[in-house]
Amino acid sequence: MSTQTEPSQHRPAASHPADRALFAAAVVLLIAGAAASYWPRFAVPGLSARWIGLALFAPVAWRRRSLLVWTFYAMVIGVVLGLDVPRFAGQLRVIGDLFLRLIRMIVAPLIFGGIVTGIAGHGELKGVGRVALKAVIFFEVVTTIGLLLGMVAINLSHAGVGVALPAVAQGAIPATHPETWQQVLLNIFPENLAQAVAQNQILQVAVFSVLFGTALATLTEARRAPLVSVLQSLTDTMFRMTKIIMFAAPLAAGAAMAYTISTSGLLLLERLGELAATYYGALAAFILLVLVPILMAARIPVRRFASAIAEPAAIGFATTSSEAALPLAMERMEELGAPRWIVSFVVPTGYSFNMTGSSLYLTMAALFAAQAAGIHLSIGEQLIMLATLMLTSKGVAGVPRATLVVLMASAAELHIPSSAILVLLGVDTLMDMGRSAMNVIGNGMAAVVVASWEGEFRSSAAADTLT
Repeated sequence: MSTQTEPSQHRPAASHPADRALFAAAVVLLIAGAAASYWPRFAVPGLSARWIGLALFAPVAWRRRSLLVWTFYAMVIGVVLGLDVPRFAGQLRVIGDLFLRLIRMIVAPLIFGGIVTGIAGHGELKGVGRVALKAVIFFEVVTTIGLLLGMVAINLSHAGVGVALPAVAQGAIPATHPETWQQVLLNIFPENLAQAVAQNQILQVAVFSVLFGTALATLTEARRAPLVSVLQSLTDTMFRMTKIIMFAAPLAAGAAMAYTISTSGLLLLERLGELAATYYGALAAFILLVLVPILMAARIPVRRFASAIAEPAAIGFATTSSEAALPLAMERMEELGAPRWIVSFVVPTGYSFNMTGSSLYLTMAALFAAQAAGIHLSIGEQLIMLATLMLTSKGVAGVPRATLVVLMASAAELHIPSSAILVLLGVDTLMDMGRSAMNVIGNGMAAVVVASWEGEFRSSAAADTLT
């Protein structure tokens, strides 16, 4: 599906000895320049080191012709701009917002066309219910393991012990409460398709698409063929638009990073560093101990999956929005070998039920807040909290700072002061990078694993596409 003019994500980061030398020198200078920003007496040498490092990295990135490398380079530029020209960098948020609008513009027609043509155009009517059941089971098992791993990690690190609590800041947390199970059930089904598209309710769009595709599949071949043909062209066009829009991904990633650093500074990377280290360590353990074994058990090529999901995960990490990577993640999973109709159904559904990175964070953050407040929770109380989070986290998809909304509700039940939750705001952006990237990885993995369970994963097609 790739052309010679498109960046490739499958080559090594620096294949030529000269490139490796330039890359190593650039990394050393950039790290030294960032460290020098902490001492005013080294401000000028640090600034020089940062910009020389960028200059050395530029030819490597240009020769690589890789969207992943370009995105990484843009993020580094964003960090440097945020440090050295914060006033200018603070105005770059509009670029990231524009990129997100472009993504949201194509998500609904992409999901609609992919699901409907899969069901009505390829005779997959009987498989819809089976795929939905397998996807939900997968989502629940993986997110529950994530909640358990987060609980274990924070109990081992005790990162919240000794944290000074600030005064409660009213209005810092959105005044939104986790919905009841009745409301969650109702919100799965759209009452107005246009409203669902306008509000970016991707699960509702997916549900409508399944119902529409099912109804279309019950018509005779002569009646459904014209519409299926139109929708197939629509889907192909949306994937082509995805390729075009993704050329702006590095620019958006760099702008988002520049804005973050300009508003928070490198202190963002210091505050509550032990909690951040615990979280990213838990993410690494989750990948190695849970995700990789699942991929191997499903006979998914681990290296090819990692290569395919790298760019979408990088975009999610840089923009702190897993939604920004949704179209590209769908395209990459289809290239890897999963059928389009399964990808178009499983990935959007996962954005409400399979927020893997968020689930791992929830128990960790809740127990961190309890430790900061000096509250000791027994194993039984922690398991009750886990069960509560497992249910309430399913009802806040699309809510700004959704994890904080869930945490506030859980904190009230466990009598944890809200000031302990507010401590997390200091590193929420840093955490959100990892959460978004892991959500992208988890949803992409769900699509290929379910496809493999269905016997629909085309490993030979993946080999042809990714070589």
